[in-house]
Amino acid sequence: MAHHHTEDNFHQTGEIPKPQTKAIWRTFVILVAITALEFLIAFTMDAGTARNAIFIILTIFKAFYIVAEFMHMKHETKTLMWSILIPLALVVWLMVALLAEGSYYYESITNYFR
Repeated sequence: MAHHHTEDNFHQTGEIPKPQTKAIWRTFVILVAITALEFLIAFTMDAGTARNAIFIILTIFKAFYIVAEFMHMKHETKTLMWSILIPLALVVWLMVALLAEGSYYYESITNYFR
């Protein structure tokens, strides 16, 4: 015979969970504050390496925060986190290495044909 679910099987405690509006607003405020800081830096600092480094750091922070909050990564096990972070780090390393080698190759080819 098939097992029929009743309303009691789905709601064992009988309580309605409280809305997570505080957490949603906290996430919103944090992301808006970081974005406002980025705009402030963009319009007040001169272009250069320091400004680019600040943008990269803030962008990485926002990306990690978004992944932790919206993709629920902060609630996962450490093993799953590392199985995602290690390949990501290797891909970033590969991109940096390919850019460095590509620029070296381009310079060597252009100097060879001069």
